[in-house]
Amino acid sequence: MSELLLEIFSEEIPARMQSRAAGELMRLLGEELTRANLAHQGIRAFVTPRRLALLVEGLPATQPDLEEEKKGPRDSAPDAALAGSLKPLGMDVPDLAAIRALAADGPALEVETEQGRLSIRLVGEKKGASFLYTRKVKGRPTAEVLPGLIETAIRALSWPKSMRFSTQVFRWVRPLRSIIALFDGKVLAGSLDLGGGVVKAFGAETAGHRFLAPEPFTVSSFAEYEAKLEKAFVILDQVKRRASIEAQLAAKAKAEGFTVKPDAYLLDEVVGLVEYPVVLIGRIDEAFMDVPAEVLTTSMRSHQKYFALETADGKLAPRFAVVANMATSDGGKAIIGGNERVLRARLSDARFFWDQDRKVKLDDRLSKLEEVIFHAKLGSVARRVERLAGLSEALAEYVPNCPANEARRAARLAKADLSSGMVGEFPELQGIMGRYYALGQGEAAAVADAIAQHYSPVGPGDACPTAPVSVAVALAEKLDTLVGFWLIDEKPTGSKDPYALRRAALGVIRLVLENGLRVRLGQLFGLAAGLYGEQGTLSVGVNETLVASRELLDFFADRLKVHLREDGVRHDLIGAVFAMEGEDDLVRLVARVKALQAFLGSEDGANLLTAYRRAANILRIEEKKDDAVYAPLVSASGLQADQETALLVELAAAEVGVKFAIAKEDFEGAMRALAELRRPVDVFFEEVTVNAEDAPLRRSRLGLLARIRSVMEQVAAFRAIEG
Repeated sequence: MSELLLEIFSEEIPARMQSRAAGELMRLLGEELTRANLAHQGIRAFVTPRRLALLVEGLPATQPDLEEEKKGPRDSAPDAALAGSLKPLGMDVPDLAAIRALAADGPALEVETEQGRLSIRLVGEKKGASFLYTRKVKGRPTAEVLPGLIETAIRALSWPKSMRFSTQVFRWVRPLRSIIALFDGKVLAGSLDLGGGVVKAFGAETAGHRFLAPEPFTVSSFAEYEAKLEKAFVILDQVKRRASIEAQLAAKAKAEGFTVKPDAYLLDEVVGLVEYPVVLIGRIDEAFMDVPAEVLTTSMRSHQKYFALETADGKLAPRFAVVANMATSDGGKAIIGGNERVLRARLSDARFFWDQDRKVKLDDRLSKLEEVIFHAKLGSVARRVERLAGLSEALAEYVPNCPANEARRAARLAKADLSSGMVGEFPELQGIMGRYYALGQGEAAAVADAIAQHYSPVGPGDACPTAPVSVAVALAEKLDTLVGFWLIDEKPTGSKDPYALRRAALGVIRLVLENGLRVRLGQLFGLAAGLYGEQGTLSVGVNETLVASRELLDFFADRLKVHLREDGVRHDLIGAVFAMEGEDDLVRLVARVKALQAFLGSEDGANLLTAYRRAANILRIEEKKDDAVYAPLVSASGLQADQETALLVELAAAEVGVKFAIAKEDFEGAMRALAELRRPVDVFFEEVTVNAEDAPLRRSRLGLLARIRSVMEQVAAFRAIEG
């Protein structure tokens, strides 16, 4: 068994594209190896700012011999069909006469083709004889097969953005420098034609760190490749680079008496920016430390890729960590000094915005929002603020302990900082800066916090607001977005969701469930749609509101399935409960779904589900036959057998028990009431013939089945349950 080493060496690859490219190249080459019938023991991918590398271990020296059998046309097929079936097997000009002369179940015709040895037989069948092709292909040396596979994989690799160079036709993310392609220690005889007369032949040469070890060197194996790169100041394995950065950050921060502020996203990005990480610590001037910590960290993170340091009590420390891609003779003093000068200039700008913004009241900024368009069909941000204020005030009724006036005030000011200089420079601080400015002008703490949190939760890792005013405003922000875009028919399609509507729906779900809010989604959608209509932004009638509401409920059902997937909640049960008329209280719905799942996991529940399906199937067939719908109204006088009379009594008791339990939201009790039906239903189906010859008796028994269906569908739409 041998190894394949592939390295594509280029100019710097953007950090955000590296991991995806390495994974895709690994997938593409793996698929090519599978198609070529080349088994292996695994593929490993590596990526640095200037190289993509793959190691394929355990490849055989040659392809295995291949024998495949394929059925051809009948012997009565026309010549064109027979010739067409043979072309893919390498017989471009087949000797049809010789093939036609074959006898059924007789000796085969052996033919040598470019693809291997082909055996053609005529095999007898009941409906006539058919041709049977057997192709035997001798495996080629792996070294001959690999160059074509590698070239195909490289050309198939896609980039979010790519470019051509000079007269070359080949597109790549950055200029390509060289390609290593070694199999069993030897260079593969292949190349990549870039067009314009430029051909990159496969070789065994690469280079190390651009500045610390720029001289090229050759390798003959992966072990040598990795070792020589490390001597040339390149840590090939991105996992090792990450671990090195984390260890250095922790050690350097500890030496200063601080800790590193966790930032996984920044760490991932920095791993893709350096080949030889060296962590250095710089100082932040004390003059900037009274600027909000979020401003300082955002400026450092976004513009300079610096890590923030924190004191023991979690406050921002007057230090930053920079990950250099160099080891210097002065211990990094020049690098630190240069970065401190750049940061000083950045923070001077930030301080200027901070000082200037505080001179203008948030209320005075609202008029500027007329100039900011939310969406061409939904008006300006100023119009949106009016809707958010009204919706937040209305939602305060559904959020316990939420003062309506504070909810309205917070919503009114939530977007005001969009016109501030700070948010213009750092858009990601929208809301956060609004909180600081609100506190500075004497707003209530609850109002200021709601301004900061009105976008939350943004994603699954984001904390969900719990303060009443924050919850009301955050709900209003998301509901206004969802309803507005539904009313103008701008909905997510497939993988496209440009307005992050899926995220907004998940945010509503989290706000409702994590705060235990007893609200009806349909009512909330109606409130939001009504404000669009009252404002005159959209022409919204009753019909438009109902259509949007129904579609949004379906959308929320899908999002709830995603949200509860990690809890092991079955998606079909969510659909079964959502399908019930008027069930759009998420807290009640989730409790109902969990009780239903527990019930169906029991023996009684599983058997009763089977009985429901049996009853529903019989009804569907008989109702179609009779062109009628059987009502669940059954009189005991119309029944004959003791088993059906007993079932009728149990159904009446279960119906009362289910209704009583659901009214109290005792869904486990409702399931227990249903469970009482298992035995009488089983006995009924075992002992009673539904389709009796006596017509009135048949109608009564079908009505009994309809009663089973009716009682069970008070709990959930069992017809929507899978399995």
